[in-house]
Amino acid sequence: MCRWGAWIGAPVFLEELLSRPEHSLISQARHATEAKTEINADGFGVAWYDHRPEPGLYRDVFPAWSDPNLTSIAQQIKSPLYLAHVRASTGTATSRNNCHPFAVGCWSFMHNGQFGGFEQFRQQTDARILPPLYPHRKGATDSEALFLLALGEGLEQDPYLAMARAIGWLEEQAEATGTTPYTRCTAAFSDGETLYAVRYASDNFAPSLYHRWCDHRKGRAIVSEPVDVTQSNWKAIPPGSFATFTAETVKILPFEPVRPVQRRVA
Repeated sequence: MCRWGAWIGAPVFLEELLSRPEHSLISQARHATEAKTEINADGFGVAWYDHRPEPGLYRDVFPAWSDPNLTSIAQQIKSPLYLAHVRASTGTATSRNNCHPFAVGCWSFMHNGQFGGFEQFRQQTDARILPPLYPHRKGATDSEALFLLALGEGLEQDPYLAMARAIGWLEEQAEATGTTPYTRCTAAFSDGETLYAVRYASDNFAPSLYHRWCDHRKGRAIVSEPVDVTQSNWKAIPPGSFATFTAETVKILPFEPVRPVQRRVA
């Protein structure tokens, strides 16, 4: 599984999560300590917001530790809100289109997890993506499909319900194939103003997720694993949670997937 980190608050350099801390995201690409797989070398990506509504996006297929361009960019770009991801494939190809984060308009999205037996219902999943959104289906991952399904379920109007419906539909398909685990998921997504995160699993093995307020940098990090192991004030987000973060506030609600009603015709 993958590792990821996000930041919201006062502008900071991307390196504050990506490369500078002892257990930075690049370090986790080599040696994750709370993941199913220790190595996350199937590509990387960063989405960041600054002066425009749409995020900047940089993704590539190299292991994060082997791309000096990533380190250089992280030392130069400052952002009040960004998402960063190192990928461990669960079966799909290592390609730029399969690297996270994904972006559509002002929205960015990244995911860690899996839906059991996805290849058996990938065609049905693609067919469920609304036609106006389907041109954004560039890759083959369940992660990108989850993002596009959520957009089709009304992510802009109700992020919680849209994500609950999208995860609910994918979980229903996984159950139909009988392939376990049906769902294991952490995800982060943003419209450039608010940062959302979800942690959920259909069994008792939800991927890890933490958050911490940094007083001297005036912002909050949301991460798969703590990036600074010397800090003790990391808080675990409970399994079955939907979190909403602004620059100064945190709201965590219980999360359960919703089995959506029959798809409306676009």
